[in-house]
Amino acid sequence: MNPLVLIPARMAATRLPGKPLADIGGTPMIVRAWERAMASGLPVAVAAGDPEIVEAILDAGGLAVLTDPDLPSGSDRIRAALDALDPDHRHDAVINLQGDMPFADPGLSTACAALLHGQPGCDVATLVAPETDLSDRSNPDVVKAVLAMEPGERHGRALYFTRSSLYGDGPVWRHVGIYGYRREALERFCAAPPSPLERREKLEQLRALEMGLSIWAAVIDAPPLSIDNPADLEAARALV
Repeated sequence: MNPLVLIPARMAATRLPGKPLADIGGTPMIVRAWERAMASGLPVAVAAGDPEIVEAILDAGGLAVLTDPDLPSGSDRIRAALDALDPDHRHDAVINLQGDMPFADPGLSTACAALLHGQPGCDVATLVAPETDLSDRSNPDVVKAVLAMEPGERHGRALYFTRSSLYGDGPVWRHVGIYGYRREALERFCAAPPSPLERREKLEQLRALEMGLSIWAAVIDAPPLSIDNPADLEAARALV
């Protein structure tokens, strides 16, 4: 396969406006995310909703494309950027890497690409990590993935994603919001309207499942730091 890594970013973040350009140790957050993605060895570009983001990436020596700021989701943004950057369809897969994960291991992108390559029936690849605390099970901000996977295995087919608590014994997998799409799956996904379960749980990956797309997940050891609010940003600065 010939995957392209795309990082969607826009300035109008609800909980942390201007987040992509937030300073972390003298470097904008989006530039740190781009640098980490580049270390994967895959081609990388930023799908920006604002000219300031494009300028920051170009100043760092990277590739960025300006997309419509009114696009409803990151998935729509990477679809628009993919069409602009690759009209000849040289890339048959795209990795949607989050711009608010400035320390994400480069191997996360290649793990999604490997799932798409190794599982012919996989339309969408994603990642999960073990729960970090028992309180995760009842926390609606922690998205749980329900997988068809035997104990000890490191990847499996996703049956559902939920913000609710799960019944019974067994591991609880935290979903990590990084995706790999076959190009035709991304096109189908973006062309479809939000689905009933997606609207109910506010999880767009449920649209893919309701459409009949197959999602597979690979297990990683721990989720990367995701910056969603001012406290997370301070934690990132302390880490640097």
